[in-house]
Amino acid sequence: MSTFISGGCKNGKSFYAQRIAQQGGRPLYYIATMIPHDDEDQARIRRHRQERAGWGFETLECGRDILSCLDRADPRGSFLLDSVTALLSNEMFAPEGIHSDAHLALADDLAEFVRRAPNTVLVSDYIYSDATLYDELTEAYRAALAHIDRRLARCCDNVIEVVSGQILLHKGVLPL
Repeated sequence: MSTFISGGCKNGKSFYAQRIAQQGGRPLYYIATMIPHDDEDQARIRRHRQERAGWGFETLECGRDILSCLDRADPRGSFLLDSVTALLSNEMFAPEGIHSDAHLALADDLAEFVRRAPNTVLVSDYIYSDATLYDELTEAYRAALAHIDRRLARCCDNVIEVVSGQILLHKGVLPL
């Protein structure tokens, strides 16, 4: 069963997603999408690894070209993709330049991922309710993430929002 989880930063999405993914069967995969750029990113990665320790996840590093990680995994397993937000950033702001339409292909790839690996939990950050208008590039990124999140909400069985540690069901059933 596929589950899309969104919510604010540091609200418990990743921990909740780990619990859901663990119920999806074996093998159990954690798709790490963050490409670290600074000490803060490295610290976040260390914290997430510590949180996953002992849970039985095999980590697949896949910061770009998300479908390629299925070549290294059993699609009948259970997957936790954390996060869609970082994955979009990697694709949109690639070393070779800015790809303002990267979200279109990424949305298709993520929908295909869910189709091919139906026991997938995807985590994204809800970054749309801020009333502040940002620069053009930031607004383009927010719109691109919203496009992907809407697509995932349509193709996933369950859609959940985590707000201040509270679990809100928008579609499907609560897996836990």
